[in-house]
Amino acid sequence: RGAAGGGGPERAAPQRGAAVPDRVERTGSPEAKRRGDLKTSSRGPPDKAPAANLEAEAPRAPLTTPGGPRAKAPAGSPEGKPPGEPPRRRAAELFRWLVAPVAPEEFAERHWERAPLLLQRGDPSYYAGLFSTADFDAVLRSGDVHFGTHLDVTSYAEGVRETHNPVGRALPAVVWDFYQNGCSLRLLSPQAFSTTVWHFLSILQEHFGSMAGANTYLTPPGTQGFAPHYDDIEAFVLQLEGKKHWRVYSPRTSSEALPQFSSANLTQAELGEPLLEVVLEAGDLLYFPRGFIHQAECLPDAHSLHITVSSYQRNSWGDFLEKLLPAALQMALEEDPEYRQGLPMDCLGYMGVANLDAVDARRTAFVEKVQHLIKKLVDYAPIDAAMDQRAKSFLHDCLPPVLTQSEKQLSVYGFPARWQDGGPRNVDILITKDTEIRLLHYGIVRLCNEEAGVMLYYTTENSRVYHKEEPKYLEIGPEYTDSIEFLLSSYPNHVSVDTLPCDALEDKISLATILFEKGILTTKKPLVQV
Repeated sequence: RGAAGGGGPERAAPQRGAAVPDRVERTGSPEAKRRGDLKTSSRGPPDKAPAANLEAEAPRAPLTTPGGPRAKAPAGSPEGKPPGEPPRRRAAELFRWLVAPVAPEEFAERHWERAPLLLQRGDPSYYAGLFSTADFDAVLRSGDVHFGTHLDVTSYAEGVRETHNPVGRALPAVVWDFYQNGCSLRLLSPQAFSTTVWHFLSILQEHFGSMAGANTYLTPPGTQGFAPHYDDIEAFVLQLEGKKHWRVYSPRTSSEALPQFSSANLTQAELGEPLLEVVLEAGDLLYFPRGFIHQAECLPDAHSLHITVSSYQRNSWGDFLEKLLPAALQMALEEDPEYRQGLPMDCLGYMGVANLDAVDARRTAFVEKVQHLIKKLVDYAPIDAAMDQRAKSFLHDCLPPVLTQSEKQLSVYGFPARWQDGGPRNVDILITKDTEIRLLHYGIVRLCNEEAGVMLYYTTENSRVYHKEEPKYLEIGPEYTDSIEFLLSSYPNHVSVDTLPCDALEDKISLATILFEKGILTTKKPLVQV
């Protein structure tokens, strides 16, 4: 799920077909007593996903290139966020820049999950600073790239799609030889390598309320790297360099509209006529919903570098109900005897496909009983609890938050503890009743009431690599839950520690201290003046 679409069933991530418009989208310590019932853990529930194995430094600084996203959309860049501006507004401004000149409201109404959107801006520098072939080369030279895990080498010729991944590290000499011989290169999850892409996606996920992933694709002139296919994500294709010829096709049937899973590779004979055919040039954007078949090839005179940004994988009403309905049925079985009553003894004789056309009053009564129980099931549906569990999964998916320089200075990430003159200095985190605090960002925590107790899940210790870390949470004692809710409702305003609704001042200071240590809280003024 950490990847964007653009490769069929081999690797997909995080598309109701309508006509396209004319213009063609993170006990036991010496501090345990002080912290009371707060327990930290990085161990998640039994259904945790396997971790990836990847960590690397980015090749460049975030969004600082003149003329790039920072210059185009100051509020969308972490460096351009005005003091005190809620991150949701920052995310909205970045999305507005992404789909400009189309207004986000128009995009949501006419295109989102409905129809492709083509934006031909005529501005090759629109995405300058986001990612480039020079960045691609720098990633390879970092020595941390492995074939299959981080990089795919692909080709598509005469209707045959092939992957040419050797075993081991993807060294520049080998990778560029593949490219020179006509193979496309797909860098998986560039946000793990590029600080710029990480910042970009970290902000966009706040807008979507769903994981935002990406892949980058570098294709030689006159070649095609992937077979036609559709994906299970909403796809935003950002043409970074060169140009590429795209063809997009409507879902062929209603069952392929907004699919839960990506398709297999398709043949040209299965496609029909394209809904949209266009050459994307640097600065252009192409959005298409999940389920829209697509293929792209390079023209003979230019290479192509694009990044596909994806979101909304398995984030539908059906996916929500898959979690909600079993929980509702379990609760109904526990609380309502009607759900535990036995089936009619003779129902095998008149129910089943063989009796589908039989006219029998017993069949009618049986079906009505099922309908009654299903309708009644709504009364037992733990809708809010199910949404909390979905939010918990989203927080595990999330990239770690992007901090401005001022946020770093006011958080544990800028705390000046260090080794100096033969010993540690500025180690003590001295929070008092008068210290003014607030959440780092609103969406970085979620309270979930679970069988083991109340858990506070958070994203600040997540990895830039999808699910490399286990879900991060604090076990919250009952004396702290009101204070967590108070911090949530107070954001973005600062509140003094003394106003937290705990019974004892010691509890207030303990809570604020552990939340600060986990990067969840910032202070209005630096705790230590250096």
